[in-house]
Amino acid sequence: MALSDLVNTFGTDLLRRHGARVHKLAIHAGFTCPNRDGSKGRGGCSFCNNVSFSPNARREPSVAEQIAAGRRVVRKRTGARRYLAYFQAYTNTYDDVERLGALYREALAEPDVIGLSVGTRPDCVPDAVLDLLSTLRAEGNEIWLELGLQSASDRTLDRVNRGHGFADYRRAVRAARLHGLPVCTHLIVGLPGEGREAAIHSLERVLELGTDGLKLHPLHVVRHTLLARDWRLGHYRPLSMDDYIGIAADLIERTPPEVLYHRVTGTASRDILLAPDWCSKKWAVLNGIENTLRRRGTRQGALSGSQRGHGLPASTAA
Repeated sequence: MALSDLVNTFGTDLLRRHGARVHKLAIHAGFTCPNRDGSKGRGGCSFCNNVSFSPNARREPSVAEQIAAGRRVVRKRTGARRYLAYFQAYTNTYDDVERLGALYREALAEPDVIGLSVGTRPDCVPDAVLDLLSTLRAEGNEIWLELGLQSASDRTLDRVNRGHGFADYRRAVRAARLHGLPVCTHLIVGLPGEGREAAIHSLERVLELGTDGLKLHPLHVVRHTLLARDWRLGHYRPLSMDDYIGIAADLIERTPPEVLYHRVTGTASRDILLAPDWCSKKWAVLNGIENTLRRRGTRQGALSGSQRGHGLPASTAA
């Protein structure tokens, strides 16, 4: 038995709908963030590593060059021959819509790229950008809008200097729905002051609005962040691996079976990771989640109620 037998995973759904393995290729398109450039704040979120951001850094490779490099690695590792271009770094809708369109279309021009996943903040999805993404989807591309909510608690969002509130997420989801765009919501487990009940509350709130996908990941303490300072001073204590695994299983059980899990954990590289050490052990966490669900005799949706909102059916995501 595999985790995908118990959880409705994005990879399995792509395989079913496209008839082949589809792998994401991460793209860094040189964007910034309103929480960095002074529009809303400076320095970014308390957990965000600032070292990799520099307006005077060397030129990023082009989108096509990044896809070519990612393709070589993925083909050796997984054998995948079809890809989604994942605009991942920083806020990938935070620019002039003409430039965004040029970058998105550069990725889609690659013959083996079948669509885009566009990561952004809930307060950075104007109608012009949604119109663009909707147009690309209408052309037959797989398009996902990935919204980094992290927590449904405004108090927590303020504490980590997120620069937006849950109301921004609500507006973004409703606008995306009007444009026919599927939404994947990012949630961080273990934010300062949050535990199991807070994680369940965040899940319930996003399900009420209707999300089509979810990404879960534990909070990493990485170098050169405000969170790292708090951790060193003893003001923040990360979750244990067992606690994270238990909470992730709790959330999966409460998620309706039609919602796609794009990710159930996340890792940080050892060169920047300070704590917890287990965040570098992806497979230990994935195996732990699978074993916990099996031991409980449960699976995704086993404890889901009627809180599901009006999302798009997974089968309509392409």
